[in-house]
Amino acid sequence: MNFQAIKSIYVFEMARFFRTLMQSFISPVISTSLYFVVFGTAIGSRIESVEGVGYGAFIVPGLIMLSVMTQATSNASFGIYFPKFIGTIYELLSAPVSFFEITVGYVGAAATKAMFIGIVILATSFLFVDFTIEHPIAMIAFLTLTCLSFSLLGFIIGIWAGNFEQLQLIPLLIITPLVFLGGSFYSVSMLPPIWQTITMFNPVVYLISGFRWSFFGTADVPIGLSLFAIGVFTCICLGIIAWIFRTGWRIRQ
Repeated sequence: MNFQAIKSIYVFEMARFFRTLMQSFISPVISTSLYFVVFGTAIGSRIESVEGVGYGAFIVPGLIMLSVMTQATSNASFGIYFPKFIGTIYELLSAPVSFFEITVGYVGAAATKAMFIGIVILATSFLFVDFTIEHPIAMIAFLTLTCLSFSLLGFIIGIWAGNFEQLQLIPLLIITPLVFLGGSFYSVSMLPPIWQTITMFNPVVYLISGFRWSFFGTADVPIGLSLFAIGVFTCICLGIIAWIFRTGWRIRQ
């Protein structure tokens, strides 16, 4: 394996991230603060607790997942789309670098960026509410898996996109609504029975539920099912990427 190639791609992508440090870190802090003001204070004052957890603390895992999923997807999609846009992708494809190494470099950088954002939001949350993480190792594992899986999804979107509008289409119109409707700010058990059944078809529910379990020990779905869901999602993304590089779809065409 060409570790130097992976390092070069990774370092280049991370350098671009740190060049926009203000936007990368300050923006999620402000957004998180606004969410706590609107949801934690305005709505939280009317909801004492959810499943034995104060509402302000209950929404913390959902806020982290909302930002991590969207940031991982956006960073990975832009990272691979921009070389396509300016034409440097052909230099990369003609270099002695395998498809696997290209994917590891771009996806690894995007996942790292999303992880940073998640940690920043977690640290910001402690300024607004008091809570403890019951399963910190599981929390880190779920956060890492989510960052990796949605970075893989973003990588696919970046290859598929034909322009900057398409680049933002799926994150804005699909991922963000699924996160909001996936129990980010409420428990699925609070919904009427028919909507509970419909919500179970939302794959994001399983990710948020598992992540919330690592915080408070409560979940809308069994933890094993959450792990299975994120594992299947990751495998599907890996399979699609392998097919893309094998066929050259949207890269060599």
